[in-house]
Formats: sequence, structure tokens, C-alpha cells
Amino acid sequence: MSIQQLLAAGLLVLGLLGPARAETAPAAPAPAAAFFVSPAGDDAWSGTAADPARDGSDGPFATLERARAAVRELLADGPPDRPIVVALRGGFYELARPIVFTPDDSGAPRAPVSYRAYRGEQPILSGGRRLGGWRIARDGRWRLTLPRAADREWTFSQLWVDDQRRFRPRLPARGYRRIAGEIGPSEAAAGRGHDRFRFAEGEIDPNWHNLDDVELLAFHIWSASRMRIAEIDPVDHIVTFTAPTRTMSRWGAFRSDHRYLVINVREALDAPGAWYLDRPTGELTYIPRAGETPDDAVVIAPRLETLVRFAGDVSARRFVRHVRLEGLTFAHANWNLPPRGQSFPQAEVNLGAAIEAIGARHVTIDRCVVRHVGQYAVALGAGCRENALMRCALIDLGGGGVKLGTGGGRQSWMVGRFDGEDPQSAVLHNTVAHCLIAHGGRLHPAAVGVWIGHAAHSTIEYNDIFDFYYTGVSVGWTWGYATPSRAHHNEIAHNRIHAIGRGVLSDMAGVYTLGVSPGTTAHHNIIHDIDAFDYGGWGLYTDEGSSDIVMSHNLVYRTKTGGFHQHYGKENIIRNNIFAEARIQQLQRTRTEEHLSFTFDHNIVYWTGESPLLGGNWRDDNFSMAFNVYWNPDHPEIRFPGDRTLEQWRTERGHDSHSIVADPMFRDPMHADYELSDGSPALGLGFEPWDFDDAGCVEAARLVDDLPPVPAGFR
Repeated sequence: MSIQQLLAAGLLVLGLLGPARAETAPAAPAPAAAFFVSPAGDDAWSGTAADPARDGSDGPFATLERARAAVRELLADGPPDRPIVVALRGGFYELARPIVFTPDDSGAPRAPVSYRAYRGEQPILSGGRRLGGWRIARDGRWRLTLPRAADREWTFSQLWVDDQRRFRPRLPARGYRRIAGEIGPSEAAAGRGHDRFRFAEGEIDPNWHNLDDVELLAFHIWSASRMRIAEIDPVDHIVTFTAPTRTMSRWGAFRSDHRYLVINVREALDAPGAWYLDRPTGELTYIPRAGETPDDAVVIAPRLETLVRFAGDVSARRFVRHVRLEGLTFAHANWNLPPRGQSFPQAEVNLGAAIEAIGARHVTIDRCVVRHVGQYAVALGAGCRENALMRCALIDLGGGGVKLGTGGGRQSWMVGRFDGEDPQSAVLHNTVAHCLIAHGGRLHPAAVGVWIGHAAHSTIEYNDIFDFYYTGVSVGWTWGYATPSRAHHNEIAHNRIHAIGRGVLSDMAGVYTLGVSPGTTAHHNIIHDIDAFDYGGWGLYTDEGSSDIVMSHNLVYRTKTGGFHQHYGKENIIRNNIFAEARIQQLQRTRTEEHLSFTFDHNIVYWTGESPLLGGNWRDDNFSMAFNVYWNPDHPEIRFPGDRTLEQWRTERGHDSHSIVADPMFRDPMHADYELSDGSPALGLGFEPWDFDDAGCVEAARLVDDLPPVPAGFR
């Protein structure tokens, strides 16, 4: 049936669909056609009615897949001249397979194809399966036999009860164990990585049930490796893994006294809320929490790793264009530890995502929720351009929130293959705005809130990013100055980034950058409560050759090792920021270089207690500082390197011209109110105040108000 025939059939049903989001482009015309999907539907029906007919002769479709096929039939006649809308009624949709959109599903600039929630209802597209038929044993534990698990057709490492993540048993139940001794790799792993360590007597038992399913999560510095056991030597107390870590470098070593956890040990199953899947028998055991009953509890186990895939073909120049997802919830995405374990040098970016895209153009995900997933929530890879993730909530994540870009070269561990010789594979002009991105790293603690690899002209703005164990926003994917970087002109603005690190990993920050990145800016962000396990825990961190980056008008407070740290880089500008109340030192610099490292001007640095102002390496003078205000009410005689006063620092080293030691007159710094009072000396130096309320998101929080708290993973 052509679009013209549908119009003649009178299928204009705007009143049933609810209002669409206002576009920045000119308003689109009314939909040319609409289809409906409902848990009460039938894929044999026409899908053109929102409710089943009384006689059962017609009504909505039962699956989104069938609706997508109906849309394809329309699009076979050519690009639409009016929008096409598929409305999903509220309810639970158990996906049989990932939803795949190809170039054949594309809309047009003023005629997008939209898959949206029916007005006032909440459809949930789940990659999991609701479990029922529990038996209650004499000890009060719930038990259920899953034949497909016994046949090894289905396994899972996550479980949700009444919308809350539950964890497998671990040792120790609280805190960590410590590696007793570092040893070199086995002969099989020589030259490829690290694959074993020495443990304390009694901490790893070769007699554990289903030893093949026991996982060891070892924490390095800024990364962690989740490994499978190949062999245990009970005499020398050595555990060897099925594969080594990804590199021989020190980041992947199992160092003495580093922490580790043992996960999925049946013998440790003893706490309410814990569960264990005995794969050889298919028996699932759950210890209920107080008040939970098998008749009332909704227990869901995941099956699908990816829920939605936008599958364009970059090499063929066939892209998925002008598709919209609106008001939908995507939940329960699986992840299982591979036979060789999971180990990656940084940010866990070899992981997949619940929603993945290659070659997507002008795709919008608006007012959606992605929750209860095992990897990242969303990944836009090779060839993705001018896409938008807006007003969404990404919560309870096994990995991180959003990945934008590729890893460089022809590495295939990202979404799609990046070809540096093909400009169409570049990732450009994508936006993440007004989103809530929170409670991540529940399986993979080194994952980040938003990761930007080789991608340019990205906009990350007005988001709330919090409760991650590594970094809030990571920008860039080259180390040093020699390697070409395709990360440039990325904007990190008006975000609220907080509760990052949580004392779990080190060498991390609220906003972290890598490599040469001209045009990249981080401005008007509020960054606070950044806490590392060991060193690090900075607010703003320019690492490993970060260059040509401007960080301005940021409020950074309650960090561990400093509000700002530059490891090494070139000609960065740190201007008009407030840095307050770092615990160990306020500002840090690590490497001396022959060029100008950074310019630090018109900033306010405020702290109390014994912490020094400047920590690290300030031995050369290849940096510029001026027009700053420094103040410590507990120690007004602030000292600079070499135990110098400000005047000596200025006359002997040539730094901080026009800077002053003076009270900046914050309104209430004891309660993190850093508004400047009238008459502040910072204003006289040209400091520019800004509205602290103009950061973070409001809309996305409403999408998850009714969900229970997300439990911590590693604290």
C-alpha cells in the first residue's frame, strides 16, 4: 500500500500519539501514516488501530519488528514526504532478537520515521525474560530450574528483582582481598601479558563448586581485569588464568598488595539478595530479601546483549537516516564473561552497548530510558554523524553510559571499523544533551560516563553524570604528540559531574583528556566529590599530551589530589574557574617540558586545612600564571614552591603577575555555596561570574523517579 493510499484510507491519528518534541528545524508536517504496537496485539492484524477490535478481527501489531516491516513496505515506494509514526502501547515487550534498523528503514529530513511511546504510556522493550515457577526450599531459598541454562544455550551474570540489580556471591562480602605476591607470566603467556599471581593461603580454593564459573576481578590502577581460572596451585598458592591481560605493560600486572575479588562462588551464597546459577544443572537459587515473595516479585534475567542496532554500511555509502526513538524504555541487556576473560587497558571501551550504531545519520533518541544493562548503554561508532541523544536516562549500567567514536586505526574492538583513509567513517557532530547518566560500572568498574574517542565536534551538555568508579567524561584517544588525533572541537559544557571514583580506581577525573585536541573546550561544568583509591581524583585532568584545550568557567570542589592536574601537554588554557577544597593539594603538575605547558589565569583557588597550593613538579618555568586569587583562611600566608611568598614567586620566578592572596568572599563556602559577594576582589581582577544553576539536567530525572535505588557494586 502506498503512502497516498494510506492517506486516502484516513489513517491520520495524531490525537492518539501525543505531542512530539519541538524541533530546532522547521516543524515537520503531520504524519502520513501511523502503526500501533501493543502487548495485546497480533502480528497478523493490520496494525492501524490502537486497540483490538471487539470481534478480534483487527488491531495493533504485537511486535516492533512487525511494525518495522510494515514501515519498510511504505518506504519501498521511495522516501516519504511526510513523517511515519509507530506508536507503542504501554507494557512489557520481550524481544526475541535485537531490533535492527538498516538503510531500508530510513526516513527523510522533513519526514522522519518515529518509534514512540503511545501518549501517557510506558512501553518497556526487554532483552530479558521474566522468571516464574519458583520452588521455596526448607531454608527459605527460592529455586528454579532453567533447562536452557543446563543445555548451555542461555547463561547470565545479572539478575533484577523488582527493578533492582541483585549480585552474585563474592569473597570477601565486604572490602577486598590482597594479592600476596607478583610473579611473572606463565610460559604460555610470555611476552603477551600477565596471567597469574600468588594468593594468601586459603583465599582461593581449588575445590570450589564449578570452578570454571568462578571469576576473579583484579584491580590495577585505572583499570581492572575480570579473569577466568585455568589452574590453581594449592602448594605454592598460585592462580593462573585462561588468558593474559592485554599488554605486558605495568598497567596490566597483578602487583603485590593490589586488590581483588572472587565472584560467583557458590559456597559464599549466604546473604539476602544474592543468587547463583548452577550452569551444569540449570538450577537458579535466590535468597530473598525481607518482604519478597515469589508470587509478587518480578524477577528478570537477561538474554540479549544488544537490544537495538542501527546497521548502516559506511563503505557502500548506505546510511541509516532520520529514524527517531521517543519515550521508550530499553532494559535487561546481557553480558557474560568470555572464555579468555575481560581485560582492557583503559575505560573498558572494547565492550559493546545495549544500543549500537554504525553509519547512522540524523538519528535521534529522545526521552528514552536505558537501564539494567551489562555493557555500555549507547555507542555511536564509525560513520555516525549528526545524531542526538536527548533528555534520556541511562542508569544501572554494567559498563559506562555513552561511547562516541572509534579507537583509531583498523581496530575492530569498537563499534564498526574505522578507516583513516575513508573520511566517511569519521564520527562527527553528535550530541548528548539533557541526559541523566548514572550508577555505572556495576560489572566493569573502569567504564566511564561519556567516552569520546576518535570523534570531533561532539557536544556533551546539560547532563547529570554521577556514580561511576573511574571517570566522568573522557575525551581523546591518543597518547603524546606524535600520533594523529581525530578528537578535536569537542565541547563539554553545562554538565554536573559528581560522585566519581568512589574510592575504587585511581588516576581519574571528572573531565579527563588525552592527546592533541584543538578546539576542545570544557566550560560551565560543576564537578565535585571526585575520590580516587590511591593517587588522582582530580576535577580537570589534562593527561598524556593533551594540547590546545580550553577549560574555563568551571566550578570544581571536593576533589582528592587537586582541582586541576596536567600530566603533560602543550598550550592548554585554564581560565576563570573556581577550584575549592581539594584534600591533598590544590593544583598539580607532573612533567616539565620545553614548550609552554599551560596558561592558568583569572582563577580562584580556595581551600582550608594544611594542604599545599601547588603539588608535583614546578621546577621549570614553562607555564604561565596571572590574575589569580588564592585564599586559605586557616593559613593566610600561602607558600609557593621553594617556600616562597607570592611576592618572591613573582619576582624570582616570574609567575602570577597581578595575582593576589585575598578572601574571594564566597557567600557560604562551608556549605559549597561559591557565589561571589559584592565587592569580591576577584571581580576587580576581571573574574567573570556565571550562573551555577545553569548546569545539569532536569527533564531526564523525571523518567526514573519511581525506580528503586541502584545498589553499589564495589564499595
